[in-house]
Amino acid sequence: MAGIKVKAKLKGDIVKVKAMVKHEMMTYNMAEKKTGSRDNANFITHVSATLNGETVMDMSTSQFLSKNPIFKFEFKGIGKKGDKLLMVATDLKGKVYKGKGKIK
Repeated sequence: MAGIKVKAKLKGDIVKVKAMVKHEMMTYNMAEKKTGSRDNANFITHVSATLNGETVMDMSTSQFLSKNPIFKFEFKGIGKKGDKLLMVATDLKGKVYKGKGKIK
């Protein structure tokens, strides 16, 4: 499983974004129960979004997100219809997930 689904809508001068990262999100406890070792844990640790080369959202996350987590955020002042928003997520094992969405 890989990828990020991104939807972005412009209302006035505010861009509202909703994005889902396809990821299993195995916590340390889940990994230990399933495999007997915490080494198999894997969850998203970082998510960021850029528009026209400018960072509009950047966050560190932990193991306490659900499977296939959904992120909602908004930003103001930049962006117009047709611009592409790029989102990138990185998990504990270093795998990178990417997704693009056009502002509608």
